[in-house]
Amino acid sequence: MPRTSIQVKGKVPYLTEDSDKLRRQLAGENVSVNPSTDELIHNISTDELTPGWVCYYYDETLARYCLVGLRGGVVQKDEIKNGGFGVIVSGRSKGCGSSRETAPYSEREAGIQIVVAKSIEKIYGQNCQNIGLLTTTDFSILDRIQNGEAISIEEFTKGLDPISADVVRHGGLFAYNKARMAGEVSPPEVTTPARKMTLCEKIIAAHAIVDAKTGALGVTAVKPGDSLFVRTDVRFSHEYVTPMAEALFRSGFGDGAKVTEPASVFAFRDHLTFLDLVMPEAHKKMGLKEQAASLATVQEGFTKRNGIKLYGEVERNGKTVGSEAICHNKVIEELALPGQIVAGTDSHTCMAGALGCFAFGVGSTDMANSWLTRDVRVAVPETARFNLHGKLRFGVTAKDVMLHLLSQPFWKTGEGIGKVLEFAGDGVRAMSLDERATLTNMAVEAGGFTGIIEADEVIVEYLVKQRGLDADLVRSKIVRADPGAEYMATFDVDLGSIVPMVATPGDPRNGVALSDLGAVSGGAVKIDIAYGGSCTGGKKADMDMYASVLKRAIESGKRVAEGVHLYIQFGSQDIRRYAEEQGYISIFEKAGAELVDPSCGACIKAGPGVSNKPEEVTVSAINRNFPGRSGPGKVYLASPLVVAASAIAGTIVSPEAI
Repeated sequence: MPRTSIQVKGKVPYLTEDSDKLRRQLAGENVSVNPSTDELIHNISTDELTPGWVCYYYDETLARYCLVGLRGGVVQKDEIKNGGFGVIVSGRSKGCGSSRETAPYSEREAGIQIVVAKSIEKIYGQNCQNIGLLTTTDFSILDRIQNGEAISIEEFTKGLDPISADVVRHGGLFAYNKARMAGEVSPPEVTTPARKMTLCEKIIAAHAIVDAKTGALGVTAVKPGDSLFVRTDVRFSHEYVTPMAEALFRSGFGDGAKVTEPASVFAFRDHLTFLDLVMPEAHKKMGLKEQAASLATVQEGFTKRNGIKLYGEVERNGKTVGSEAICHNKVIEELALPGQIVAGTDSHTCMAGALGCFAFGVGSTDMANSWLTRDVRVAVPETARFNLHGKLRFGVTAKDVMLHLLSQPFWKTGEGIGKVLEFAGDGVRAMSLDERATLTNMAVEAGGFTGIIEADEVIVEYLVKQRGLDADLVRSKIVRADPGAEYMATFDVDLGSIVPMVATPGDPRNGVALSDLGAVSGGAVKIDIAYGGSCTGGKKADMDMYASVLKRAIESGKRVAEGVHLYIQFGSQDIRRYAEEQGYISIFEKAGAELVDPSCGACIKAGPGVSNKPEEVTVSAINRNFPGRSGPGKVYLASPLVVAASAIAGTIVSPEAI
């Protein structure tokens, strides 16, 4: 039965920048906090809620480690769980970053019933809905809670689409779906009349489920706010998430439940391949080595039982050397096509939008549900269009474009949360697929829903060459936005005005011009680590960039600066083979780079390239630099060109400086 109200008896901790006030609250003291004057912590990422190592667990154990990654190291093991808290309060952009459902799950299992924040990120918010954790941005509710008032559930459905509202009323997605399958509740019928649509809207309309029993698909049109289920073409998960999703799958549908149409489901062993190389002794003593290893074992068993293709580890000369590929790189190389819907258990699933498909990250519950139904729920998002015109200056890359865009008020104010970024214009069409993939990959860094680029002959040629597909078949799948489609905002960007950028530690939105970094940081920024890798920085075009800088350095008699470690990690074995064919391996090695086979690795603090001390400084080609993401040190984000040049110089510099 749908719930109608909630009464919270627990205490209300305010996550404040004042560490003393936060410590006192955790100790049980009633501290006076005025959220309108006290500085609440903003941009609390899911990495802070459940750091990477905490995600080796996927049961109620997560409650013990809720918020142990919060900046400042104030929250300790069991403090949220044993604190008697019922509500937790913070500032803007709660739940930014990864799509890991372990984050809200840890809060719920620790006793939190309501999350209050000034703004809530899209994937985190949907994951909260799926597991029955209530969220609101209405701070006036706090006085009513503390006065002992029973709060109507309708307070938490305001502004939600009809399906999300029903999920909240039923206490979660599985309860909603049971009611849906029993005929007790139905998704609203989409009755939007014909209209001009954006790229994502057209793909959603074509995949809309009209009749779940017959499998009928397609509606005339959709508009922002329409609530529906859509049929997926590709579903995938990695070893970080598969075990939790399987546990939810069995609990929700029974031990005998089987994955529907497993040929369109894929699994990846790509996140923790090199974890043993960097796991601290303290974590090993906690039994985390064995716990982490169990994730791969559980995933392998699940894929075998259900006939799912597993992209696993690769051996070379009788030795395991790494993963076959990072999931996002392989989805582009082998799986996704223009016009499709791709759902994956990772926020950077949006990278595949470079192919002209609607690709987005989901949590464990959404994936578990989709394994049976093949569908995922979608509230049609608004789209912001970015018209990129002109030509990039020499030495400026797609990474610089994204760091520039993310530093703009549209993102810093939270206005971009949940929006689709549709990139268009002659500037985009002049980019290679790999550079386009950097744009779509990083669309999620400020809370965007996804990024997408209309497919063209660049994509056709790639898919013909990479997969041997028929060119006319690929062209037939291309979806194009309607001329005159409505956008919530349109930005015209002169690519020629963009300069090399760097995002200072803490958030990808902290972008500054590289030329201004010295003034911002109080002088040259000395580095200890330069990391070129991850899905964002480990593509073929990125290898071209690393090689171009390092080749010039070698010719000038230079190599990686003393005391600096340069890591170059390939996004897939296919990308490694490309580097070998181009002769890049010898260049990398002569320059002093340390080569690493495919894996998410240092990007999620699980491989070579992580920092070990707070004072260590990294310049990195990855996509996010939230606190603790790649270790305790400080991470600056930059383009592959800047990463390579900085490794040679020993400080963060542009290629021209060497």
